Amino acid sequence: MEAQTQAQMPFETYLRKENLSESTIVTYISAVRSYFTQYTDISKENLLAYKGYLMESYKPKTVNLKVQAMNKYLYYMEQQPLQLKNVKIQQKNFLENVISNADYQYLKKRLKQDGNMEWYFVVWFLAATGARVSELIQIKAEHVELGYLDLYSKGGKLRRVYIPEKLKKEVQTWMNQNQKTSGYLFTNRFGDRISTRGVGQQLKRYAIKYGLDPNVVYPHSFRHRYAKNFLEKYNDISFLADLMGHESIETTRIYLRRTATEQKSLIDRIVTW
Repeated sequence: MEAQTQAQMPFETYLRKENLSESTIVTYISAVRSYFTQYTDISKENLLAYKGYLMESYKPKTVNLKVQAMNKYLYYMEQQPLQLKNVKIQQKNFLENVISNADYQYLKKRLKQDGNMEWYFVVWFLAATGARVSELIQIKAEHVELGYLDLYSKGGKLRRVYIPEKLKKEVQTWMNQNQKTSGYLFTNRFGDRISTRGVGQQLKRYAIKYGLDPNVVYPHSFRHRYAKNFLEKYNDISFLADLMGHESIETTRIYLRRTATEQKSLIDRIVTW
């Protein structure tokens, strides 16, 4: 039997052969279905009208995701000349919802005072390693002993997440007290690895408990704080890009900007005329 041509193969099967993640497959199929609820056929006119509808209805990032889905479908249908261009995303000239260094230090202090040592270290690890929450939950006792965790991207690129010596020594003391010599560092009450969702939910609870703004107390906020603190101490954006695992240094440049709160404070201090 002859192999199926690309256009004969169901779109979902085609996406799976591309080794895309389950969430990406669902997103792509949903976007294509959305198009065909409005238009019966594929034409440049209809595609541009659909893009216009998306731009009126969604944020630029979401628009580009749906455009990407349609372009994948057009490639699958061997209609590459009809592919759409992404919309340009205007990057903000400030960072939003980033925890201040004072609030970060206050949160750590209160967690330690109340004996919530696991969450004290969760917060410290996030802010002192720049790890994403999905990376944080992979850290094991063995990585603490090594002083780093090696991570590999889909393209096989290596990124090393370093554990600073000050943090390493204090967490080793805690590990010894709890007789933890191997396995995941952060676990739930059942002894299983904590979930990314669980981390976010628990941080919100502590924010409310300690009178902090819940909008700035979330896992990625501490990654932003790591980058901001790093550049204030050691202004090497290329090195930071490597540490953060950014593909492009342009992604890292946002950390050279002030937060919205910092901008407001500066204006209030300077503009007195």
